[in-house]
Amino acid sequence: MSKKIAVITGASSGMGREFVLALDKQQDFDELWLIARRRDKLEALAAETRAPVRAISLDLGVQSEIDKYKALLETEQPDVRVLVNAAGFGKFKAFTDLSLEEQLAMIDLNDKALVSMTYLTLPYMTEGACIYQLGSLSSFQPVPYITTYGATKSFVLSYSRAMNRELKGCGIRVMAMNPGWVKTEFFNHAFQTNGDNEVQYFNYVYEADECVATGLKDLYKSKKDYSIHGLPVKLQVLGVKLLPHSIVMNIWLNQQKKPKNNTDLTTTKQ
Repeated sequence: MSKKIAVITGASSGMGREFVLALDKQQDFDELWLIARRRDKLEALAAETRAPVRAISLDLGVQSEIDKYKALLETEQPDVRVLVNAAGFGKFKAFTDLSLEEQLAMIDLNDKALVSMTYLTLPYMTEGACIYQLGSLSSFQPVPYITTYGATKSFVLSYSRAMNRELKGCGIRVMAMNPGWVKTEFFNHAFQTNGDNEVQYFNYVYEADECVATGLKDLYKSKKDYSIHGLPVKLQVLGVKLLPHSIVMNIWLNQQKKPKNNTDLTTTKQ
């Protein structure tokens, strides 16, 4: 009999880590497959879960690493009940000041890896299984100085909603998670290129476990195909839908002229 498992990418920190803990409490799995580059973080997380953990150290931005996941699926033939694609990163900077390598790396991890993981995992999913795709508030609007990152998350939202409709007949749910600012290691990476403080003001910052709890509730207690945590963020999304994007971008740029308030958003000094 196939093992009933959950697969979580980006599981070493942030939203991915919180998904591991929340899913482990909510459901019974034979095994949790935790995927990230830092094996030590994954192995340490095993001490906090009920289900056995398989720590899988992979860099999903590299195709040969994704091929290793494909081979593992073929060997194990698991029953994947939940897939969480939480791996991803962003950079704050003017588009022309970021290297092409950094731009393409965001696309590779945020989009190409997400599609690859979904495609490879689906044959091992049956009715009642579900997929969480980590999007962003940026999914709904163009965001200057987070240009490529925001565009990658727009792809995630559109892709996830369409996939949810395609898989409806199979009984498999797909939900895009679209949080606003969340206090995770995302900021550690994003601020590395933010030397001129192109992005410096953050109106509402939430905790990762709160956003995950909302996503789990939305999937299991609603028919939604995307999840948004926090009333202010929901109101912002509504405004984005009603206003021309030119005005939305003006509001964003004016907001970034407010006093810097990024204290305590990272685990490293900025």
